[in-house]
Amino acid sequence: MDVLANLAMGFDIAFSPFTLMLAVIGCFLGTIIGALPGLGPSNGVAILIPLTFSLGLDATSALVLMTAVYYGAMYGGRISSILLNIPGDEPALMTTLDGYPMARAGRAGDALVLSGVASFVGAFLATLGLVFLAPLLARVAFLFGPAEYFALYLLAFATLGGFASNNQAKAALASCIGLGISVIGLDTNSGLPRMTGGNLHLMDGVDFLVAIVGLFAVAEVFFFIESHGRNTSIGVRLGKVTVPVRDILESRWTMLRASVVGFFAGVLPGAGASLGSFMAYMMEKSIAGEKGGFGTGVARGIAAPEAGNNAAAGGALVPMLTLGVPGSGTTAVLLALLMTLNITPGPTLFTDRPEVVWGLIASLLIANFVLLAMNVPLVRLFVRILSVPPWVLLPGVTMISFVGIFSLSGSYFDLLLMIAFGALGYVLRKLDVPTVPIILGILLGGHMEDSLRRAMVLSGGDWTFLFSTPIAVGLWIVAAAGFVAPMFLRRFLRKPQAITD
Repeated sequence: MDVLANLAMGFDIAFSPFTLMLAVIGCFLGTIIGALPGLGPSNGVAILIPLTFSLGLDATSALVLMTAVYYGAMYGGRISSILLNIPGDEPALMTTLDGYPMARAGRAGDALVLSGVASFVGAFLATLGLVFLAPLLARVAFLFGPAEYFALYLLAFATLGGFASNNQAKAALASCIGLGISVIGLDTNSGLPRMTGGNLHLMDGVDFLVAIVGLFAVAEVFFFIESHGRNTSIGVRLGKVTVPVRDILESRWTMLRASVVGFFAGVLPGAGASLGSFMAYMMEKSIAGEKGGFGTGVARGIAAPEAGNNAAAGGALVPMLTLGVPGSGTTAVLLALLMTLNITPGPTLFTDRPEVVWGLIASLLIANFVLLAMNVPLVRLFVRILSVPPWVLLPGVTMISFVGIFSLSGSYFDLLLMIAFGALGYVLRKLDVPTVPIILGILLGGHMEDSLRRAMVLSGGDWTFLFSTPIAVGLWIVAAAGFVAPMFLRRFLRKPQAITD
């Protein structure tokens, strides 16, 4: 009954005209961002976050807008996957395996509509899962002490780093860089400056929004300069758009199974939508067997990854809201937004700021219907976005980034720091070092250090206190498994790509 009462309060907030308008705008912008190859939800949310402060949005409105962009980008990623054979983001990779062959067979419109319906089913069921699972997990989180939280943060680094890179050593290096940046500033206990180099601007530490926009948006501009502004081109032309009722009905159980698998993959800290998409596709492929025709343009091969990655996107919000640990790269950016708004995600968020949580959940339920209604009739409009040349798009991204960051602090030093992070992001991406663990280190490094210090104070310096409870031991085991498992899973991740040869 409490859940229904809270949800009713959330709908009262969500159905306000201003909140509805923000949800629709976020869905539209997110779909465009997702359709453009290379941007993806992480970049899109990072670019638009400064605008929420420029517009003076409160916490609920800002979070509704950004999560609508997040959901919209997950929908939009399928467009370039199906028409260009270029994933809009990493989770949309599996969609190319059957989406592009179906488009080349003259059924591009059917593939786009089917993927839109599958995205709706996955995202909607995941939001329902968020409604019922998040409050339960928030109650469990009250059992966490400093030892458990330290192990949980370690789990986030181990799993996010493991699935974010093809090289575990590079992922670990990125996490260490992020943790190193997080200690810059004044020590909270002694008040002494750490790693500031005597620069007064660094006494308060590095603003994570500056780091996020630099590593994501500005680094993308540097890649554009390197590519000399090559234009995009449509690989497969979009013909008549119809609703493939038969394909949708044949894939209905596929969508349900993929949604469940994707949701629980998203709940795992750090796993994110990429794992959800892969697991859903491989599960359906194994169920169908060799006669299923996966990789040749079958409907189930599109429905499974789309339902799985959108369900994982919703599932990733669960650990972010209840534990303060992001479930994916994009939720790490959303976590930065909450912290900038002086909102601390965790179990107390559901009691201290219920209007934020339940207003967000109700808005997401509405946003799913908005996205479904928007993505079918307006699919031709979103396809036209793919023809926008980079020399028009990237300067706009640069302008938004600089204006947004300067409006936050009014500091020229932050602009220079943002450019420095952009250069760092460019170099790291050239070296195939993931940037998401760096963001995670900057966001959670301070909390991880505080948890370790409290644990040592409570135990009198006894390090075995970190393994003193069953929950802590379980988290340590899962963290170790999450770091090692991708080494073996990656062998199977390469197998589906052979289908496209």
